[in-house]
Amino acid sequence: METIPLSVLIAVKNEANNLGRCLEQLKDWADEIVVVDSQSTDGTVELAESFGCKIIQFYYKGGWPKKRQWTLDTYPFRNDWILLLDADEILSQPIRDEIANAITSKQYNGYWLKFQEYFLGKQLKYGESELWKLFLFRKGYGRYEKRLEVQDNSMADIEVHEHIIVEGDVGYLGSPIRHENINSLDRYIRKHNEYSNWEAKLYFEGGNGELTPKLWGTQAQRRRWLKRLLLHFPASSLLFFLYTYVLKRGFMDGVPGLIYCGFQAVQVFHVKSKIYEHKLNRQ
Repeated sequence: METIPLSVLIAVKNEANNLGRCLEQLKDWADEIVVVDSQSTDGTVELAESFGCKIIQFYYKGGWPKKRQWTLDTYPFRNDWILLLDADEILSQPIRDEIANAITSKQYNGYWLKFQEYFLGKQLKYGESELWKLFLFRKGYGRYEKRLEVQDNSMADIEVHEHIIVEGDVGYLGSPIRHENINSLDRYIRKHNEYSNWEAKLYFEGGNGELTPKLWGTQAQRRRWLKRLLLHFPASSLLFFLYTYVLKRGFMDGVPGLIYCGFQAVQVFHVKSKIYEHKLNRQ
């Protein structure tokens, strides 16, 4: 089977549970698969090696760049197009076909991709769980925005809510990518605790980056606008839950939808609580 001229970058840390499903859909399709690891101890590296991936180790020492941008800065990708994926993101045949066709076009330098959330074994269709990410771009034309200068290990070694900025025109691909993390909820909670550390620090020391918050912009711009607005309201976690679970009909996804929307609201509560803690420590 002939591969397409595409380099795939996957950032991992202890993702042996998820990574095999991702790589199974990439083997014999993408010309190059680069896995950047943070000293995994669960067999992640051995699994990636069994698929013929290029393995790079990233040793985070704080600050910027973080894992993906560091790899974009330092690794000599051999193809003109780069696709970013997480270990729990799985390509189906329709999106593989779209990507293969898209990278032959000279019209765009990047593409927004649609990610469908699968949570606790169920595809979520409501609650604004579907995300768009600008994860496919020409080499040299895409980079992460920087929103915080001073960061440390408590905030994760990977980009949290920074977005890729692409020079030139970008398009959209319609077929979805499956996002399904089969790690435990305990792992989910620990990971998002690191994210809330980042969000709280961003409140005091960060900026918008290069993606301007806009109510009528892209989904990423709208979510950034809503998040900034919410943090200034009392009971913001409750408001966010009502927005996703009631207004955006997250209740129609059953128990997984309730848990998912609840976790999203708790994340807002954690950020607000850590902002309050930071204010007390500054007094």
